Amino acid sequence: MERFEEIRPYHDREVRPVLNRLLLDRELIQALVHHQYPNMPGFLGGVASWLTAMGLRYKLKNIHNIDGLQEVIEPYLTRVIEGSTSGISFSGLDQLDKEQAYLFVSNHRDIVMDPAFVNLAVYKQGMQTVRIAIGDNLLQRPFVSDLMRLNKSFIVKRSIEGRREKLKAYQTLSAYIHHSIDTGHPVWIAQSEGRAKDGDDKTDSAIIKMFHMSRKAADTSFADSIRSMNLVPVSIAYEYDPCDLAKARELFATEAQGNYEKFEGEDLQSIVTGINGFKGGVHVAFGTPLKEKYENANQVVEEVDRQVHQNYYLFASNLIAFDRLRSAYPHVTECSLKALFEKFCPDESLDSKVRDFDDRLALCPKAHQPWFLKMYANPVFNHFAGQ
Repeated sequence: MERFEEIRPYHDREVRPVLNRLLLDRELIQALVHHQYPNMPGFLGGVASWLTAMGLRYKLKNIHNIDGLQEVIEPYLTRVIEGSTSGISFSGLDQLDKEQAYLFVSNHRDIVMDPAFVNLAVYKQGMQTVRIAIGDNLLQRPFVSDLMRLNKSFIVKRSIEGRREKLKAYQTLSAYIHHSIDTGHPVWIAQSEGRAKDGDDKTDSAIIKMFHMSRKAADTSFADSIRSMNLVPVSIAYEYDPCDLAKARELFATEAQGNYEKFEGEDLQSIVTGINGFKGGVHVAFGTPLKEKYENANQVVEEVDRQVHQNYYLFASNLIAFDRLRSAYPHVTECSLKALFEKFCPDESLDSKVRDFDDRLALCPKAHQPWFLKMYANPVFNHFAGQ
């Protein structure tokens, strides 16, 4: 049994057997039918399932490796992006070496689309697509786990208990990430566990410490360990978060009740909403590799946060929300909303964007609106606070 058997993505030789298994998975087929035909009468479910399964068999009949599968996925991803965004842009990739494998550490807004947009960026730049770190809390259904591991995802074991078991899992995870980079495979991982639902992007020092865990035994210094990973901070910005109303509800409930209990299937619903929901503009900004001599995790956290905040593309939605909460950030900037637009959105119509934002805000219950505004305003606050 190989060292990373329990967490690694599937190998090329495993693709065909896994696809054959998925094509017989009734839960997967039913989920696809429900997604494609949400209002279809129940009595047509059997026929729709049969047609969906037949269509999948036809599309996947000649797929025998990961690259082939990603070629099938790419047109679908392109259609999703064209249908759910008003445009996507990238910056910074032209400053990176196409032949180098990087550890991309990004802020986290969406479960699936964050790494998907990073992958699209590197794919268009002619670079190898990334291996994706994903928490095992999202893999409760076997077909979801199979789909993720077919798409170069590796598993972060968050659900394990016990100090010794956690330590072993983190050491294995650290070793796998180093192994990936050392063998020329780029990696994507979020800067903290879970999405930053309030828009306040902060790096978790525990993740940075984890990167070094597998190199301690070899007496590799922390600085050398970090430099060897070619760590690049990435900022992912959405003009509108498809899950903003749900996040505002959760943040409100957490503040009011002290905790929030997810309902059955909420993570899967968030995935579907994040994929299909309207995002407006999207920008992915790649920073510069961390090559200084960082002595500890806090220094790395500070630099990752600095780059994520300064490279974050501020959309009109961010500026408008910030202006609505201006009294909460009096020490940050005295710029008027008009001045902010002239600086960050010179080609946008202020009145039109305010109307669009107010239409979306109106969908949010009054009690939840402060949290809705915060999630869009916080990137502006962080941008100015770092200057």
